Parts: sequence; C-alpha cells; structure tokens
Amino acid sequence: MIAQLRGTIVHTDTQLIIIDVQGLGYAVHVSGRTQGQLSASSGEVTILTEMQVREDSMTLFGFVDAAERDAFRLLITVQGVGAKAAMAILSVLDPNALTQAIVAGDKAMVARADGVGTKIAQRVVNELS
Repeated sequence: MIAQLRGTIVHTDTQLIIIDVQGLGYAVHVSGRTQGQLSASSGEVTILTEMQVREDSMTLFGFVDAAERDAFRLLITVQGVGAKAAMAILSVLDPNALTQAIVAGDKAMVARADGVGTKIAQRVVNELS
C-alpha cells in the first residue's frame, strides 16, 4: 500500500494532482481543501495517501494531514458514502467542522457538498454520531 508521497506537483486539475516522485508520476485525487493548501506550496511537498484497490482500478487519494485522512476513512464506512462523496464532503468541511456538524446533528452542513443529498447527509450524521 502507498501511504505517503514526497515529490513535486507537476500538474493540477479539478481535485486531481500529478506528483512526480523521482521521475514517476502519481495521479492523486485530493479534496478542494488539500488542493488549495498544496497550490500555496512551492517545491517539494509531502502528502499522506489512502489507496483503494478495485477489480478494475487502483486509486490514490491524498491528504495534507492525518486528521483529513482519518475523516476520509471514517466517512467511507458510512453506507452509501463512497470515496467521491467523502472527498466532496471534505472539500466543504475540514475535519473539525465535520465533527462539529456530526455532534450538532447538522445534516444541512454535510449536504452542502456536491453530490451529497439530504438522505446521505442524514446517514452520515446518524451513523457517525
């Protein structure tokens, strides 16, 4: 499993970066929050990763800190929340704001994420509270 990458960002797209690690380019899906923090950096960057292996693909998801990675891992345990929805949620809520929304039962905060409806938001709040 690939747990961390250190290298130079050579390409940035909508919530996707390519990071060059000693001549090998890794495509890494990132949240909007992570992408914003990485674009402010110049030179070499280090990102924590979560690798998902499927029958037809291997996908890397990248995070600037362990709190965001842990929130991602927690979100994908919720029934109906896949990696794409988890990244969308983390694009609008940092891990602390997500925790506050869950504790307060505020499904509207979670539902602000693109592609996350009220049913999924309610499920996130209920299952993680």
